This record gives sequence, structure tokens and C-alpha cells, in this order.
Amino acid sequence: MRILFITANRLGDAILSTGLLDELHRQRPKARFTVVCGPAAAGVFTAAPNLERIIVMRKKPWARHWWDLWKQVAATRWSLVLDLRGSGIGQFLMAHRRRGYSGSAPHMHKVIALSNVLKLNAPAHPVVWTTAEHAATAARLWPEDGTPTLALGPTANWGGKIWPGDRFAELATRLTAPGGILPNARIVVFGGPGEEALATATLAGLPADRTLDLIGKVELPVLAAALRRCAFYIGNDSGLMHLAAASGTPTLGLFGPSRERVYGPWGEKTASVRTDLSYDEIVQQPGYDYRRQDSHMLSLSVDKAQAAAEHLWRYAQDDDSDD
Repeated sequence: MRILFITANRLGDAILSTGLLDELHRQRPKARFTVVCGPAAAGVFTAAPNLERIIVMRKKPWARHWWDLWKQVAATRWSLVLDLRGSGIGQFLMAHRRRGYSGSAPHMHKVIALSNVLKLNAPAHPVVWTTAEHAATAARLWPEDGTPTLALGPTANWGGKIWPGDRFAELATRLTAPGGILPNARIVVFGGPGEEALATATLAGLPADRTLDLIGKVELPVLAAALRRCAFYIGNDSGLMHLAAASGTPTLGLFGPSRERVYGPWGEKTASVRTDLSYDEIVQQPGYDYRRQDSHMLSLSVDKAQAAAEHLWRYAQDDDSDD
């Protein structure tokens, strides 16, 4: 039994789809999976169960990437083609079953919308697959000495979603102060390759003696294993935020020009805090242009973010005590 799983080009959307792959593996434990995804998301699936192949699909002009993909998969008889890109390619493949996804409703979380493709009775929670080797590599990044670790994700794939770096630094300073929720905690700053400049202001405002810069320095599965070692994560709406939530780390997502109802971090110990302006108020402002890199996060104060972080932390701690 072979299943073709076509998922997103972007990291965040690919992570939100992992629950479907996990559910298919539970339903068909002997099936072999071929995963199709974008370059940024390939690392999400390297340790997935029963993985036969990852096909990294790079976009080409005139949608030629779909023709290239067809040539790689057309000779196989598929038990199921699950196309989360809504391309319709499954209609041109030998497949016993075909399922497709063409987009979510603006008021439905993406995890629920994806789960509806397979008509599941409950949402398919995103998961993170790592190996013992990934965990061992992550453990070598900083010593395990009983000091809690606060993780920050001050980057994103669009400037409009980026909260100012100096505010990240101020928030982390408050939370790790002697009277904060994570007193004297280590601070680890995460981000992807090429995002180093986006984290400059954050790193400049953090105490150098207990801050670790991991921007672009570790591969994705190791990054996921490292997030599992953190006590708390705070970051912009990004793929890294979804990775932190799927790793099980208490995660606070910062939102402005995107809908937290659709793309908020998914999981029991997660929460979102947004700008004072709603999504509609932001995108309807005169002169709004998604092609520009100006931040639309300026009406989110440090005080508001701190209150949200402290509330989530208390909830996560109470939930742990009930286990």
C-alpha cells in the first residue's frame, strides 16, 4: 500500500498538516508514504514513520513544477493520493482513492479544515517526528543544569508580521527577571537560515551571559528537538511558532496582519495575543500593501504580551500539576 501525501510549500502549513499523515499511519500501519512538499518544509518529514521518499517541489514558471512531479509519480499505483494543495493532480494518477483540499474557511482553524478532508471525528493534532540522534544533538547545544529556558522566535517570512526586536528583548528581560515567571532563565533565540538580520535588535537587547543565538545554525529536526527542551516559547506568527506548539512546548503566538482563529498555535498549552487592531482593521487601513515589509505589529505593547505570557504560563503549570 502506497500513499502520496502532497502538502504545503510553506513551513507552517506543512507542520499543520502533519496530524493527517500521523492519522493515516495509525489507520494503515503498513502503508508506505511519499511526501511532496516545499524546500523549507522537507525537514519536517525526514523522521516520519514508514517514509519511502520525500519529493521536494520547487516552484517553476507556468506551474511546470506540477508536470515535473507528475513525471516522478505517474508510474506508481497509489492506494490514496491526498492533495492538500488543491492541484487536482490526483485525477491524472493511478489511484484507488483521491482526496483534495482547496482552502479553509476564514473562520475555521486550518487544523480543523484539513481534518475535514479525511472526515475525521476529531482534529488531527500536528506532530513532530525526531530521532534519538536529533535529541542527542539538541542536548549538546546547551547544558542541562536545571535552569529553565525561554525560547524566542523574533523572525517571520514577512516583515508585516514581525514584532519589533527591542520589544522581544524587553519582554524576555521582564519574564526572566528575579520576580518574573522564569527567573534567571536561559534565553535561546531561534530562526531559519538567512534570518540573522531580523534578530539583530532582539539579540542586542538580551543579556549576553545567558543568551544563545541559534538563528540558522541547526537543521529543522534538531531545532524541533531543541524546542522540546524549552520551558516556554514566544514568537511571531511563523512556521517556527507552529513547530514549537507541535513539539509540546507552551507556545504564545503574536498576531497582527493574520487571523489567529485560522493560524493560531494549535495545542492545549498554546495561546495567541494580537495587536490592539483587529485583522480587518489592519488590512483595511489606507495604504495597506502586503508587498511592503513594514511591521503591522506596532500596536501590540510589551505590557499586553507580558500579561498574555504570564496567563499562559500559569495555565500550563496548573495543567502539569493535574497530570
